[in-house]
Formats: sequence, structure tokens, C-alpha cells
Amino acid sequence: MTHDPHPDDNKRPRRPGVIARLRGNFLAGLIIVAPIGLTFWLIYTVVGWVDGWVWPFVPNRWHPDELINRWFGTDGAPPIAVNVRGVGVFVFLIFTVITGWLGKGFIGRAVIRFGERLVDRTPVVRSIYSGVKQIAETVFSQRDTSFDHACLVEYPRKGIWAIAFISTAAKGEIAAKLPGEAEIATVFLPTTPNPTSGFLLFLPRSEVIILDMNVEDAAKLVISAGLVYPNPKDPKLPPITA
Repeated sequence: MTHDPHPDDNKRPRRPGVIARLRGNFLAGLIIVAPIGLTFWLIYTVVGWVDGWVWPFVPNRWHPDELINRWFGTDGAPPIAVNVRGVGVFVFLIFTVITGWLGKGFIGRAVIRFGERLVDRTPVVRSIYSGVKQIAETVFSQRDTSFDHACLVEYPRKGIWAIAFISTAAKGEIAAKLPGEAEIATVFLPTTPNPTSGFLLFLPRSEVIILDMNVEDAAKLVISAGLVYPNPKDPKLPPITA
């Protein structure tokens, strides 16, 4: 009978190979680089889109390349071509601020009312304008129009639970014509991983379970398809509060 001179060697965990370590380092780097790269790419794309939309309305003599060639002169030399991203965004911000300032004045409000009366007389245009105006007022209004709480609702059937957001209590005709005396909550049920689409539900408050996590943490949970919990150490525990 032979004895193993090193019995503990069989119990030692095997070190990962070179390929496994490289793969682990690559995935770790990807987790760091991907959010940064996607964020910069999104900002770069949006800025380029705004520039492309704004620059056609700016006279050519005020474009950066025209200004540089006029100031420094290019006698006999090819003109200097300059593509400065972000200047269009700056022009758009200034134009929007001035428009808002004028629109809040007496003359500006009168001009807006006159223009809206003309739009109301145009069959197709008035429908588009009214819809876009309602969306803009809802999204960009400085009033408190955010969701109140994150919650759980049984959807699409009993026994299946989904994360949703309570916006407000049902009002007007909806509250008046729904059967029963219970208070009805207006609930937005987002889709995964795109929370900008979803379903508008009207449920009794008794059928809605309010969550301790805030709306932002619940939105992260929806977008990540259940991978990012507000308490990463133990998802069964309440959210970590600062």
C-alpha cells in the first residue's frame, strides 16, 4: 500500500489557467469601459444631431469655418474646414432661453394665443400640435409630476407579480365610472428592458403593494431585467439608504 507524500495537494483548488484569467480580466474591463464608452457615444451622437438640426438655420457667415477663414485669411490657400461639435447645442440653448423669456411676457403670450387659434382651425395640424404640447408640458413642466411610489401589482394574471409605478389617484370620469367604493390608483407598468413603453392600469389601492425602494432603484431593476437590486449585498433585505 502506497501513501501519498503530499495528501493536501489533492485538496488545493486548481488555479485558473492563462485563458481563464485573460477572460476574467477582459470581462472586468468591459464592465468598466462599456458604460463610459456608451455614455460618451450617446452624448456625441445627440450633440451631432442637434448641430445638424440647428446649423441650417444659422447664416453661413456665422459658421466656425467661415469665421476662421475670414479672420485669418486664406489668400491663395485652400479654405480651412472646421467641424466644431457642440456649438449648435449652445446656439439652441440660447435660442430656447430667449424664446421662453419672450413667451412668458405679455406680448409673447398674446402671440402664442393667436398662433394656437390659427392651429386649432387646421384639422390635421391641431391634432399633432395638441398631442406634442401635452407631452412636452408633462415631461418638461417644473411642477411635481413624477411617480409617487414603486409598487408590485399582479399582472398579467393572479400569482404573477410585476414592478409598477404609482402616478396619482384616479380622477374625473375614470374614478366616477369604475365600480366599487375603493380608492383607485393610476399605475404605470413599464416593459423590460425599455421602461419608456408599458401599460396604464387602474387598480384598487388594496391590490397594490408599496415597495420600500425608491422609484429610481425600481427603474434600475426593470431596466436590468432583475440583475441590479437596490441592495446588492442581499436582495432580500431593504434597500441601502445613505
